[in-house]
Amino acid sequence: MALDRRALFLTGSIPRALLALAAPIILGNVLQAGYQLTDAFWVGRLGAAAVAAVSVSMPVTFLVIAIGSGLAMAGATLTAQYMGAGRQDRVNHVAAQTMLMVTVTSVLLGGLGFMLAPSFLALLGVAPEVYKGALGFMRVSFIGVIFVFIFFMFQSLMRGVGETRIPLLIVLVTVILNFGLDPLLIFGWGPIPALGVKGAAGATLITQCLAASLGLMVLLRGRHGIALSWRLFTPDWAYIRKAFFLGFPGSVELSTRSLGLMVMSFLAASFGTLTIAAYGIGSNILQLITIPAMGLSMSVSTLVGQNIGAGKLDRAAQITKLGVLFGCGALTIIGAGAYFSASHIVAFFVPDDPDVIREGGHFIRIMALAWGGIAVQLCIASAFRASGNMVNAMVLALVAQWMFQFPVAYVLSKHTELGASGIWWSFPVTNIAVALVSVCWFARGGWKRTRLTEDDQQTLQVTDEALTEEGYR
Repeated sequence: MALDRRALFLTGSIPRALLALAAPIILGNVLQAGYQLTDAFWVGRLGAAAVAAVSVSMPVTFLVIAIGSGLAMAGATLTAQYMGAGRQDRVNHVAAQTMLMVTVTSVLLGGLGFMLAPSFLALLGVAPEVYKGALGFMRVSFIGVIFVFIFFMFQSLMRGVGETRIPLLIVLVTVILNFGLDPLLIFGWGPIPALGVKGAAGATLITQCLAASLGLMVLLRGRHGIALSWRLFTPDWAYIRKAFFLGFPGSVELSTRSLGLMVMSFLAASFGTLTIAAYGIGSNILQLITIPAMGLSMSVSTLVGQNIGAGKLDRAAQITKLGVLFGCGALTIIGAGAYFSASHIVAFFVPDDPDVIREGGHFIRIMALAWGGIAVQLCIASAFRASGNMVNAMVLALVAQWMFQFPVAYVLSKHTELGASGIWWSFPVTNIAVALVSVCWFARGGWKRTRLTEDDQQTLQVTDEALTEEGYR
């Protein structure tokens, strides 16, 4: 079966290969979004303050997770390229070392986030009625960071070798469990006390622990493209150094995106509880709507990585172009549907608050105008990362957040009559502008000159090479 997948990915029909990878990933991401959507559904029954508490907490948690995720991205990139080059021994070694680094990093970051949670909320300036719920949700979420990291790494490694069904089955089991635990812990039942917003985080913590445990069992049994043994977890300091140089730009990229979400939450919070609640609902919808493009971009990453590892650069470029076209078309169609049903979508989550329904619907209608641009960015950034050019993806994230998103949102909301609507309009402006920048940069072709599997020493130089090739030095 592994040989059949490898033949399809390297020599078979590109649309078929994209579909074979993307379909399970998209379904898995839909199920994973069930964590957030289930939380949003039940927390919405507690009122606008509870929704705002979750909305404020999530970007901070994502920021801490993103700081350590560059190492996972480095491992996934190397796994895909070594798989394409037919070097199974390196696949196993990279997987074990990356899992070790991710676990240690997650313990450090989770503990730091737990201690600094009150400072984060003070920095955001949340309203008094939101603070208690946000602090409880945030601290429980930080406890679960280690399990999030481990399962994220497991998924990335499985995608790198082209195995997407096993993670899908694990997510299915844990989402079903989360759906049952959420109302139980939020509202209580019998001897189980009602924990409110903290209960939603607790339910997710339990299911994430289960998912991480199952993922480790799969890797240690070694039946699905990666075979780990305990001896492979002995620290390889040379590889750790290489992974740091490769993964650091990825950490900066993801941290930039997460920090941007946190700053946008801060800006929304300055307009009051109604605006931050509408922003939270709209952000959840945005995550759900972009799932098809995320799944497609992940499949593009796997295929581009394996084909670059096999020396098929033209095929890698063709894969990226088809991914961009498919994703842009799909999200444009989805955006049109969301535009006409925006109020009904928000009402599903907050049925008894007409003000949040009105403002959240307004946010979604404005965002939906340019969702196709998101798919363009995601697919091209995935191709950059898969080729080892993490710096390119990092620069795109910096441009998106700090040259477009936040400046536009701040100017329009604070210095025009749009008010809070100025925040909403920053989304389509950013999506269109960054999509155009991405296409132009990809067309230059500098990303083709990096191949990590030709010479392991090149991993140490990839950051400098990417900067030099693209004219940043």
